[in-house]
Amino acid sequence: MDRLSDILRAALEAYTGAGLNGYSYLTENTDGTVFTVVSVGQLPDKRVVDAGLIVRLVAGRIVVERDVNDKPLVDALSQAGIPRQQIVLACAGEPVEESAA
Repeated sequence: MDRLSDILRAALEAYTGAGLNGYSYLTENTDGTVFTVVSVGQLPDKRVVDAGLIVRLVAGRIVVERDVNDKPLVDALSQAGIPRQQIVLACAGEPVEESAA
C-alpha cells in the first residue's frame, strides 16, 4: 500500500499552497490512512476555515469522503495511474465495502 499512499499524497499536495486570501495545508493521521486538505483564509468580514478534501485508505482502496474542488481528486488520481475501481467516491454515494470499513 506504500505506492498507493505515495501517489495519493502527491496528488493531494497539488491541492495545497497559497490561495485567494489564504493557504491550504495537507494533514494526515499518524498511520497515514486519513488525509485532509484544510484551507484557512480571510474574507473582508470573517475568517474562513474548511476541509475541502477528506480521504481515507481502506483495504487497498482510496475512499474520497469529501471533495469540493473544481478539479475532482478522482481525475488527478486517474491521471496518476490509479485505476477507477480502486477509488471509492463515498462523497457521491458510492458504497464502501463493509469489510473495508
